[in-house]
Amino acid sequence: MSELAERLGYGNDARILIISCDDLGSCHAANLGVLSAMREGAATCASIMVPAPWARHATDLLDASDDIGVHLTLNAEHGAYRWGPITHAPSLLSGEGGFPRNTADLWEHADLDEVRRELRAQVNRAIAWGVDVTHLAPHLSAITLRPEFFDIYIDLAVEFSLPIRLPSTITEAEAGFPYRRLAAEEAVVFPDHFDHDWRPGSRDRILNSIASLEPGVTEIHIQPAVDTPEVRALTDFADGWIDDHRVTVDGTLSEAVRESGAVLIGYRDLRELMRSA
Repeated sequence: MSELAERLGYGNDARILIISCDDLGSCHAANLGVLSAMREGAATCASIMVPAPWARHATDLLDASDDIGVHLTLNAEHGAYRWGPITHAPSLLSGEGGFPRNTADLWEHADLDEVRRELRAQVNRAIAWGVDVTHLAPHLSAITLRPEFFDIYIDLAVEFSLPIRLPSTITEAEAGFPYRRLAAEEAVVFPDHFDHDWRPGSRDRILNSIASLEPGVTEIHIQPAVDTPEVRALTDFADGWIDDHRVTVDGTLSEAVRESGAVLIGYRDLRELMRSA
């Protein structure tokens, strides 16, 4: 049973699905893939990586109907492709320039004041670019499961009155603190279900998740990109990203949603609920 489903105007046993695209702005292939997945396929929303090189290009392609959040970014994980903070943040720079490649490096060296300033600036820059920001979603879950970073995440959600992505497959004991309860106590809205796990090439994960939806609001995330020399040069994961796009636009995902009986929504629905409350 889901209180969130009822608050959205559905029965408490309804199965409601958000299909979200990560990494808008990361590269040209991702921009084309994400927008195609939303406009020609079954995806319902996306989140933009404001510091990434192709973020400004992505915003030029958006229209008012697009459901776009901010993919709060503090890492640059690719081998030969770098981006870094948009604020003066020395502790958020790796020794080779740009953000740290992995979360362990970030957590060891980041100054929390610089983290807070950087992430607030990312949201404000998206707004300045004309994005009607609908939600917040961390890149690589870097600020979700560390209490000192999580505090900043919740503060931003409250400050901008935006719903957030939170995992549901990691227990409080595993996280070391009651992250979902703390968000709820601040009246921050988040989906009932979100699988923290991500592997490149998500077809099986996506279809299995849709086939076994629980009552309530479930978020499933994908990372679609079109097949170009750029994306294949960028990462060894390119085949997986390309298949995320293919499964979203070739009718496979839409058919799976129909068979499940799920209702598709975006994060804008959660934002309006949060702000109306």
